[in-house]
Amino acid sequence: MGREQRYNTFKALHERAGTFVIPNPWDAGTAKILTALGFEALATTSGGYAFAGGHRDSAAELTRDGILENARQIVAATHLPVSADLQNGFGAGPEICAQTIRLAAATGLAGGSIEDASGDTEAPIYDFKLAVERVAAAAETAHTHHFLLTARAENFLYGRANLDDTIKRLQAFADAGADVVYAPGLPGLEAIRTVCAAVSKPVNVLMGLQGATFSVEELAAAGVKRISVGGSFARAALGALVRAAREVKEKGTFTYAAEALSSADAARFMSE
Repeated sequence: MGREQRYNTFKALHERAGTFVIPNPWDAGTAKILTALGFEALATTSGGYAFAGGHRDSAAELTRDGILENARQIVAATHLPVSADLQNGFGAGPEICAQTIRLAAATGLAGGSIEDASGDTEAPIYDFKLAVERVAAAAETAHTHHFLLTARAENFLYGRANLDDTIKRLQAFADAGADVVYAPGLPGLEAIRTVCAAVSKPVNVLMGLQGATFSVEELAAAGVKRISVGGSFARAALGALVRAAREVKEKGTFTYAAEALSSADAARFMSE
């Protein structure tokens, strides 16, 4: 499936009735597995990519080239549309965000997200005006490259529990041309419902954070269009590794193998 067709498929998922889940593989193998399990679209995860490479999920440790190469490998491993976690666009300036979108589109991605987190510990969220200008520049480029842009407001991930400011940002991002809006870490179902009612564009909600146990059905009733899992599938896999390794190191037993994916099943997934 060509990139144009993947983009059209991805766009249609956001336009149809109902809610869909977009899980987050972190490499080609996990992309193949999630494709075979029947999901309709995939999204990359900077966290999963970082952990697999021995890094923290930090803008200071991850490069644009590395993120895009990881995305390219995932795109090549599946026929599904893929959206990429493009962090903060890899630079403060709107023109850098626009360049990142151009480069991302060239990898075959159907879409991607730009966030308003600056990477600066002293001022972790970009000022409102600059944040909107960045989204506007990214959106202008996205729309000329058939690329679905998601704009993220990161307040709740950086200790700024200000729902009003988050909604103000999401509304402005939508007006600036974002196709989807996203505020990871919202504190509960009522806040999610409030956000969905306040904005004119489809809303993505992140699941897989501790304490957030809402079902797809509950999120759909709240107005959510798209549900992602971020790095939580990668962390779940790492959790299984740590439990298995601790069993062997501390108990000298190997019962973990009973729940491990068989070699035959793994080979079958990779042959899909």
